[in-house]
Amino acid sequence: MTDTPARLLSLLSLLQTPREWPGSELAERLRVSSRTIRRDIERLRDLGYPVEATLGAEGGYRLGAGAAMPPLLLDDEEAVAIAVGLRAGAGHAIEGVEEASVRALAKLEQVLPSRLRHRVGTLQSATIALTRGDGASVAPRTLTTMASAVAGAERLRFAYRARDGVGSRRLVEPYRLVSTGSRWYLVAYDMEREDWRTFRVDRVAEAFATGARFAPRELPMDAQEFVRRGLGAHGSRAYAVEVVFEAGAAELPEWLRAAAVPGEAGPTVVRFESRDAQEWLAARLALTGLAFTVREPGSLAEAARTLGARLSGAGSPR
Repeated sequence: MTDTPARLLSLLSLLQTPREWPGSELAERLRVSSRTIRRDIERLRDLGYPVEATLGAEGGYRLGAGAAMPPLLLDDEEAVAIAVGLRAGAGHAIEGVEEASVRALAKLEQVLPSRLRHRVGTLQSATIALTRGDGASVAPRTLTTMASAVAGAERLRFAYRARDGVGSRRLVEPYRLVSTGSRWYLVAYDMEREDWRTFRVDRVAEAFATGARFAPRELPMDAQEFVRRGLGAHGSRAYAVEVVFEAGAAELPEWLRAAAVPGEAGPTVVRFESRDAQEWLAARLALTGLAFTVREPGSLAEAARTLGARLSGAGSPR
């Protein structure tokens, strides 16, 4: 293989498999000399890839963990698997990774060959993901279209269905995608209404980037706070929650740790406000895997008891 860039990519692809490669095997695979392999290894190191070498009669190379994530080379099967997984995560707003999932998916789908995009779509349509509580699922293509438009400062057009079911066409300057853990929202400047708006992404259809660029405007507050205030005005009423966990604060997931009441080691009290359906909040608390007691509201305690009884019954022999 005489084409140096192509050879380096092939070498990098081999090194990204989880094994150690003897220099002679790499040379045989790429049909070059061992000396060329050594020079190519140095080129990869110069590019920032942490290629480790082992001593010995034969010697060997492997790609180690570096200070930064290097670009990955994926074969067709790996690319499809990752895209399907990211679509599932992004489409149902998995807490903690939702925004990163959308960014990664947008990058991946931008470079996927058409044959692989078709396979990803076929696999996605043949699978069913568990939605979270009352959260509606979102078409991953809609999310990636929006994420790309946000990143590229490109105006969006889409059809939108309001709370009362009335449909409209919108032209917006997208600012941010925000996940609440059960739903996705787009914060954008509505060109026709000349004001900032929040759009529930599961109510969006036929979204496409127009190609028209814009200079991003300054939102008068943090995007998350903007969505939070919008939910306060139009969403369900917030209610106070107090839960005691039989664990230290450090063992709690991040969304609960931030609400922990400072105190001594041992049981941890958390207090926060929620707008989630109480059945869903009970399930979220149960998914921590930690023992807990709901102090308030009583309706949430009842929802937790009902959930526990239902799960106990599901595990009983028939």
